[in-house]
Amino acid sequence: MIYDITLGISNSTITWPGNPKVNISKKNSIASGDICNVTNIDIGAHTGTHIDAPYHFVENGKKTESISIDNLIGVCYVLEVETKSLIELKHIENIDFTKYKKILFKTMNSQYLLQKEFNENFIALSLDAAEYLIDKGVHLIGIDYLSIESFYSDGSVHKKLLGNNIVVLEGINLLEVSEGEYELICLPLKVIGSDGAPSRVILRSI
Repeated sequence: MIYDITLGISNSTITWPGNPKVNISKKNSIASGDICNVTNIDIGAHTGTHIDAPYHFVENGKKTESISIDNLIGVCYVLEVETKSLIELKHIENIDFTKYKKILFKTMNSQYLLQKEFNENFIALSLDAAEYLIDKGVHLIGIDYLSIESFYSDGSVHKKLLGNNIVVLEGINLLEVSEGEYELICLPLKVIGSDGAPSRVILRSI
């Protein structure tokens, strides 16, 4: 079974407050007499399903084109977490990190992605849990909302993860995905010099 966990991008796609809104328009149109249809896509690097490169929070960090493909493709574990606020250390202590170096969190956020307005009270990763994942050698962490870090946080979770060259995958749609082991294929646009990029992401049952 293959699951496409990528959010569709349209003019109604929710975006992080202050980030560029999506603007998709026709530059050329057959209906208007042009020889072909040409679409203009105006989006931010962190639109919809996307990765954060270390450069997002680390001035001298790796940029999108420098992220290893090995960190984007391979066995992962989808963990369903029942919490109303933070993913904490107690939620992740039973994962076999000798086997899984890519972790995707499924939470109540998967419902929030269906809403038309940005929800400031999404589920996020705690700093303690982030430090634990670093210690376990994880190299990709994904979550089902637009940020791995609380809306009310100070950026410390991002700085900790990205400062350790962990790929942060945000905005994945796990509504139809059950907890368990999968093959992850995450292909961000190869945008040169960027702090992140929209990505097409699929899971394949193993």
